[in-house]
Amino acid sequence: MADTGGGRANRRGRPGYDRESLLLVAVTVFNERGYDGTSMDDLAKRLGIGKSAIYHHVSGKHELLQLAVDRALDGLFAAAEETAAVEGRAVDRLEHLVRASVAVLVERQPFVTLLLRVRGNTAVEKRALARRREFDHLVAALVAQAEAEGDIRADIDPAITARLLFGLVNSLIEWYRPRGGASGGEIADALCKVAFDGLRRRAAANGD
Repeated sequence: MADTGGGRANRRGRPGYDRESLLLVAVTVFNERGYDGTSMDDLAKRLGIGKSAIYHHVSGKHELLQLAVDRALDGLFAAAEETAAVEGRAVDRLEHLVRASVAVLVERQPFVTLLLRVRGNTAVEKRALARRREFDHLVAALVAQAEAEGDIRADIDPAITARLLFGLVNSLIEWYRPRGGASGGEIADALCKVAFDGLRRRAAANGD
């Protein structure tokens, strides 16, 4: 990801914060209070430093938001790029993308959570939403190709299928906790079984 901080990336703050640790705290506060509801004073108070120490790293809270949503979006687009190189049928690539996206969410959950909560109230948010729509179009195109190949049902609009599928993925931000629960791989397995195989129990071949 490009350094949007004008050379600030390697600086360390006076109390020991670097830009990465500052970003992690800022994302936590944004998720708790909402981006619009968070001021630089709020961030300084949570960090236990003065605002000038924050400005040592970034130009303002908008830059922190940009860094955060880019962390999520860069992960998703890397997953899409990886998927494009997978050989085989479209439905297999679609499942690969779902699994890779679950991995991104598990690894970068606070950042993805923030991304899914932006509403387009600022220029940074508008750019993030535009990238999200680009990703959605990639998923919908993959769904359409899988439909055309006869591997998934064709009586539902591909855009709707894509939204429903990634609605399942995105719902993880509301309930998934990495400690003490299922692993990311187990979650991906369960999600793909529900999405691609369905919930209905199939009758045994012998009719039992």
